[in-house]
Amino acid sequence: MGREHLRNITAIPGGEVVAVADPHQASIDQAVPVAPDASVFSTVEELMAHVEVDVLVVATPNHTHRGVVERIVERSGAISPHLLLEKPLCTTTEDCRQLEQLLDAYPAVTWVGMAGRYSPPVATLIEEVERGVTGTPRMVSIREHRRPFSPKVGNWNRFARNTGGTLVEKCCHFFDLMRYLLGDEPIRVIGSGGRDVNHLDERYGGEQPDILDNAYVIVDFATGARASLDLCMFAEQSRHQTEIVVSGTAGQVEVGLPEGVVWIGERELPSRPEVRRQPDRIRTIDVEVDEATRRLGAHHGATYFQHLAFQRVVRDGGEPGVGIRDGLMAVAMGQAAELSVSRGRPVMMEEVLMPG
Repeated sequence: MGREHLRNITAIPGGEVVAVADPHQASIDQAVPVAPDASVFSTVEELMAHVEVDVLVVATPNHTHRGVVERIVERSGAISPHLLLEKPLCTTTEDCRQLEQLLDAYPAVTWVGMAGRYSPPVATLIEEVERGVTGTPRMVSIREHRRPFSPKVGNWNRFARNTGGTLVEKCCHFFDLMRYLLGDEPIRVIGSGGRDVNHLDERYGGEQPDILDNAYVIVDFATGARASLDLCMFAEQSRHQTEIVVSGTAGQVEVGLPEGVVWIGERELPSRPEVRRQPDRIRTIDVEVDEATRRLGAHHGATYFQHLAFQRVVRDGGEPGVGIRDGLMAVAMGQAAELSVSRGRPVMMEEVLMPG
């Protein structure tokens, strides 16, 4: 993911990678061809001591996020770098809360990398919902059927203690979308999941991976709206890796990725005679992402357009598109889902949000 950020930063107008830091030499060796003019360091402390930057992107293993950000804030001087913090913000709600407190008075932009909002097909779905075609959204359904997790440095992503669990690591951006699309706060989470196919024969230091490879999750929201997640990590041959459907009082909007076609269906209602007169109440928007942008990463252009949005806020001011509180809530929803799976019962959000 770090290399994907490097490619996208160099592609945006005015973007320049001036330094990279990583304690793992193989990762540095892979990064250098992507950013050949960048200075190279083994730690963020060394980077900050030798190079002045406008922005720091934190794309380290999940369980290191809190410590890395603490060291950045501790060493920030008169000019604090803006921060783009890769998702998930942290592996636990408590660590997210600690970062929220730490960054409350931080003088620069702090942005959580929920790039899922910025994929052009998903952004188009969001625009249609905000335009009112669904009326009041009441249900969000998200289905992701995809390949297993790829190996990472030291296989850190095979263990929930490092990732927060699959429903934090993989799915926090889906929980963020649920909350964002419904404009509502979650109150209860019900999860069912298992380790049924992937990583069963793997051992690291004699230890078997403990991450889920499939799950269903239902989230109830304060207004009575609800959302669902259907996750399968051994389905690489699916037609769509991801499907998102938003249903409301006046219609429905859905999108499938990587195809990128947004479907809009408006309900026939007495209050909307113009809809009744339409011979076909379903229309489509074919959202294209140019091939050069798609090649910059594995997320349908999401990282590129997220960086453009981040850059606008850095240059022009304003609130971050995805703030620290958004990152905290996404992790809290994932943590509640993991707890529900492990405990076999519904989990109220207050159980993970209340300190202690």
